[in-house]
Parts: sequence; C-alpha cells; structure tokens
Amino acid sequence: MFILYLQTSLFPLGQLCATPGILAEVSPEEIAAAVTRHASGDWGDLCQEDIDENQRALKENCRLLSAYNSNNGVKFWIITEWDRSVTTVLLPSEY
Repeated sequence: MFILYLQTSLFPLGQLCATPGILAEVSPEEIAAAVTRHASGDWGDLCQEDIDENQRALKENCRLLSAYNSNNGVKFWIITEWDRSVTTVLLPSEY
C-alpha cells in the first residue's frame, strides 16, 4: 500500500483504485508517478484526438483517460470518472 500526495491537480481524483492486474504488473512507485502525471494533465501516450477529448472533458466534466507504459513495458490506463468520484488504474485487458 502507498499514500499519494498531490500538490497540484487539475481535477479531483476521488477514490483512487487499482486493479489486481496492475498491482501485479507495475510497481507502486510507477503507479504513483503516473497518477501524478494524469492529475496534472499529462495524458501520457495518447493520440492528439484523445488529448483533445481530455481537454474538452476537463471543461465539460466528462470521463478522463490517460495511457502509460511502465519501465518494463506494461501498458496501463488511468480513468477518472465523469463525476470525479473514482480514479482507477488498470490494465487495458481489465477494462
């Protein structure tokens, strides 16, 4: 278990959740770093269309998605729900 302290965030993260798959594949430190990036608007490895969609979602309170790769090459996502109640870190296969 780890505790994440964010100094700046563009939006509320709500309850932070991580799936069993991500916990087995990616270190807590990498998860924390990715959540920090997500909260600051660094959406990771997204195409421009998805980046633009996140920018719109910030203004219109829609769901936010980021995609990252761990140091060992595992692709994972972070999704914050439209109402900002929950942020989930997961593997794409767990969606």
